[in-house]
Amino acid sequence: NSGAMALFGEKYDDEVRVLSLGDFSVELCGGTHVSRTGDIGVFKIMEEAGIAAGTRRVEAVTGEGALDAVAAVWRDLDTVSSYVKGSRRDVADNVRVVVDRARDLEKQVTQLKSKLAGAQGDDLAAKAADVGGVMVLAERLDNADAKTLRETVDRIKNKLGDAAVVLAATEGDKIRLVAGVSKTVAEKVPAGELVNMVAEQVGGRGGGRADMAQAGGNDIAALPAALGSVAAWVGGRLES
Repeated sequence: NSGAMALFGEKYDDEVRVLSLGDFSVELCGGTHVSRTGDIGVFKIMEEAGIAAGTRRVEAVTGEGALDAVAAVWRDLDTVSSYVKGSRRDVADNVRVVVDRARDLEKQVTQLKSKLAGAQGDDLAAKAADVGGVMVLAERLDNADAKTLRETVDRIKNKLGDAAVVLAATEGDKIRLVAGVSKTVAEKVPAGELVNMVAEQVGGRGGGRADMAQAGGNDIAALPAALGSVAAWVGGRLES
């Protein structure tokens, strides 16, 4: 009758109190342990998230629990301050400097990897074999991420002319594969089918465009034989 709502599917006895907080909250409540809101003291929201359509959950700590939570934040702030050699007051600026420096270093590492891969790619291009008038290359390129593999495949493919190129790189127990095929060859030797043929031998699958595709795998021991099968596979497709 007072307009109070039962929340979260709670079950209530025949008699239940109505808890009012000012004029903005009125609900049935059987679990509050204070007589007035002022008894709660410090109230610190710790987390807020959606748990269902149109429903959000707010989790908070109060009283001494809230003071403990704030103290823990201060301790963490002191720890971070010591890492960046500053004080609480300037910790945000110092962290920003560290993050910016890390991003710059990551960019430099990426650029160096690209240059190194380019140099290795030039050396690898010399290993390409003529298979039915198409230059075929299937090799490993160490310390290369997916972007570097794609760029190197493009560079080698453009250098060789009519070509089908597969490059592989390993990281831990994972294998990255990228295949690139010249447009003049892509109809008979689609890059997606080529990279998938290699990937299936190393426990993976992949796909992509007719001229560029990528895949992954995890059987590193099988990689040499998988790469070694590329020339014969391309030759078979060219003859068909």
